Amino acid sequence: MMYMIIVSIIVCIAALVGTILVGRDVSRQLKQYEEEGDTLENELARSHAYEKTSLKYNVKRLSWIYAVVLLVVFIVCVGIIYYGVNQ
Repeated sequence: MMYMIIVSIIVCIAALVGTILVGRDVSRQLKQYEEEGDTLENELARSHAYEKTSLKYNVKRLSWIYAVVLLVVFIVCVGIIYYGVNQ
């Protein structure tokens, strides 16, 4: 039972790291856009492009990260309930 808890903690930490990496990627992109300092039309075009790519990549990455976390936590909970009842 203890190994299940350890695995779930490791997966949660991995999810946190993945979320931070996605956030850093977005921050890096925004910083690059600020440094370029283009016209209003270019900023609007980048904004629309960012919305499309963010939905396509970032949300998909985060969805997979947290789907895996939920699955692992569910399995650990079921294991704890099963082993807790049988002991």
